[in-house]
Amino acid sequence: MNDLNISSNNLIPTRSQDWYFTPEGDPRGYIQPQGLKELWFHTGTACNLACSFCLEGSGPGDKRLELVKLPDVQPFIEEALTLGVEQFSFTGGEPFLAKDIVKILEYATRYRPCLVLTNGTEPLRKRMHQLENLRHATHKVKFRISLDYPSAVQHDADRGEGSFDQALDSLVDLHRMGFAVSVARHMDKGEDSAAVEQQFRQLFVERGLPEDMNIVAFPDFAVPGSHPLVPQVTEHCMTTYQDEQSRSQFMCAFSKMVIKQQGRMRVYACTLVDDDPEYDLGATLTEAMEHRISMRHHRCYSCFAFGSSCSEG
Repeated sequence: MNDLNISSNNLIPTRSQDWYFTPEGDPRGYIQPQGLKELWFHTGTACNLACSFCLEGSGPGDKRLELVKLPDVQPFIEEALTLGVEQFSFTGGEPFLAKDIVKILEYATRYRPCLVLTNGTEPLRKRMHQLENLRHATHKVKFRISLDYPSAVQHDADRGEGSFDQALDSLVDLHRMGFAVSVARHMDKGEDSAAVEQQFRQLFVERGLPEDMNIVAFPDFAVPGSHPLVPQVTEHCMTTYQDEQSRSQFMCAFSKMVIKQQGRMRVYACTLVDDDPEYDLGATLTEAMEHRISMRHHRCYSCFAFGSSCSEG
């Protein structure tokens, strides 16, 4: 375990040499934050599903990251507004297992648009009626629902029988209520992406959904704490194969994520690195924005190679 330093009266892990250099001794690539356009809140790793591929390792009763309440997030919403934030986004786990999620959304939409990532199954369906007030919020809420494949057989193989139909029904119901909706899907190695997308488009049309609905494709990020072998992202990589414009599109350049762990609210570099305490940037957004972000996490390579981003306007 890393030693701890005191920074702004908050415990922050000391950065290891691995944060700065690859095993070969090359300087690691990094991102210098440019501002705070989007603030993510992790609502907790509790989930009604237990998918083997889950990048958060979420499942029923999981407490690696704790469920958040409205008083937990209010100070960060208020601080983010002073930093020019443009959107609040929420992920899990399953956000609709957090009892305060609707209250949180009602509060957040007073100030900025919101995005909610959900599996679209029972927790959301039980609370669909509670979303009625959000239809008339000052700022809009968009829902992105996980639909791994355009076929129930493939989707349900990991998420459980009936989850495909529930997720699709939720998409239809939210769309009919007037909410903007989108889909998160799996990206398989060697896939014919155009053909897969066309299958989704056909499914949308069949269910009365917008044919041009946004589809966000994600590679396999592996489970928390895993260390798959990926190429090291060095400074040379970031200056040779990326430019100033492309570097500004990395999530850690314009967003941060707030989590609750062991009763403490902490700010992490992005949505993909909360399993590594070296990406704990402090207890406030202002403090977190001062940290240069190392490209050392294996999921950083996905951002480098595929342009992976959880963000969506």
